[in-house]
Amino acid sequence: MTLDLGAARTIVAAARDHGRRADLNALTVVVLDAGGHVVAAEREDGASIKRFEIAFGKAHGALALGMGSRSLMARAEQQAYFITAATFAAGGALVPVPGGVLILDQDDATVGAVGISGDTSDADEAACIAGIEASGFTPKAD
Repeated sequence: MTLDLGAARTIVAAARDHGRRADLNALTVVVLDAGGHVVAAEREDGASIKRFEIAFGKAHGALALGMGSRSLMARAEQQAYFITAATFAAGGALVPVPGGVLILDQDDATVGAVGISGDTSDADEAACIAGIEASGFTPKAD
């Protein structure tokens, strides 16, 4: 199973649907392939102007270090200098707070990542997971 445009659109739609059902603030959803390229992205009406960059940074950071952005936050709390250096190495595209989740295929290979920004970090992460599960892939948030 590959992360194609259809699967990415399913992730976006399901994440946004989760956000509406959970009464979340306006979300911005970014789906990246394993190479860090944007496959799909949507910004809901009312989302603030830098939400794309934050969502991208959550997903990109997860891909860059091979762990969900919740784990990046824990790492930042323990090794701030490492995360600062990794953020620099990633060109600034690393946001170490929940809301960036890896997408795994049936063989547990990483095929991409989803980043969401707009509500609390925990709520953003829950929307990522809902979108990934709806597409038939497996989320890896930690």
